[in-house]
Amino acid sequence: QDKDTKMTEFWLISAPGEKTCQQTWEKLHAATTKNNNLSTNSKFNIPDLKVGTLDVLVGLSDELAKLDAFVESVVKKVAQYMADVLEDSKDKVQENLLANGGKVLTMIYLSFEIEKSFKNYSSSLDNVPFLFIFKGVNQIDNDLKARASAYNNLKGNLQNLERKNAGSLLTRSLADIVKKEDFVLDSEYLVTLLVIVPKLNYNDWVKQYETLAEMVVPRSSNVLFEDQDSYLCNVTLFRKAVDDFKHKAREYKFMVRDFQYKEEEMKADKEEMNRLSTDKKKQFGPLVRWLKVNFSEAFIAWIHVKALRVFVESVLRYGLPVNFQAMLLQPNKKTMKKLREVLYDLYKHLDSSAAAIIDATMDIPGLNLSQQEYYPYVYYKIDCNLLEFK
Repeated sequence: QDKDTKMTEFWLISAPGEKTCQQTWEKLHAATTKNNNLSTNSKFNIPDLKVGTLDVLVGLSDELAKLDAFVESVVKKVAQYMADVLEDSKDKVQENLLANGGKVLTMIYLSFEIEKSFKNYSSSLDNVPFLFIFKGVNQIDNDLKARASAYNNLKGNLQNLERKNAGSLLTRSLADIVKKEDFVLDSEYLVTLLVIVPKLNYNDWVKQYETLAEMVVPRSSNVLFEDQDSYLCNVTLFRKAVDDFKHKAREYKFMVRDFQYKEEEMKADKEEMNRLSTDKKKQFGPLVRWLKVNFSEAFIAWIHVKALRVFVESVLRYGLPVNFQAMLLQPNKKTMKKLREVLYDLYKHLDSSAAAIIDATMDIPGLNLSQQEYYPYVYYKIDCNLLEFK
């Protein structure tokens, strides 16, 4: 789809059946595509549901509005967490956000067969199990919290360890840097110190270290590691000369690092790092799969709620017997205002009182329409921009 002209939002609207519902559809399709290609349209067939009393419908209308907001928030959360988990591969987010195995956008108006899914429900609107939708989506919400919390803890612990391994030579973990043979161990008299020597002062170090204190072992210093600014060097001397050596070293900007070689501790650090890293890799695949499946579930539930809202609202607006055509429009970005005007001309006869309200808002292109916005036809927006992650 052409990114510049297509909106990733859809308008789900309904209008009363003319002589037939097919005629309503043809009229809308002709008006929005003839000469001006204002939108891409498809029928959105909602199965006939048995209608209860007016009171029940008004109650349902309120319940559905709340359910719509809740399900949308969960769809967003799952999509956003997918983007968080994919970290450096944000460009892969879109291909993982599929519903019913198809890209969200094409899925909505090409392959979403809502009639089939409604067979899960009783066909009476009095007891359309909102609970069925709510329970399913609420479960996804709770599972997401638990899974995200576990994965984020793991990621956080790993990042803390990685930070420890990436700081300056004064503070970073040395588990991967020093080896047993770099030290004189278990000697009553001798000890090996680690010294951080700025690269600019390295020549001074080579000349001076043997004479910084008495009893430094000659030629006992080697470079064990370097970062951008410094070398990590070892040096062996008699234990009783250590304080004197440290004091003198400071004058030359050589920093003695407080460090004792403890093999067990270093091994434990390394193992912890490997364990966390392996755990994270192990959890990544199943988590992405879970997010894919549950994004699809939540998204489909969301479209169900929209369908139910259109049905209830259409019966409340257009009366009985049930006779309306629901249609899904994908507006072209540049002509949204024009599309709104064409729809208004098509349907203004449905409600003369709408005239004053609509004209006041018509000047605002790409108007962000809240539910308070009123049109003479039934209108709900399905905003897939919420699934765009850069």
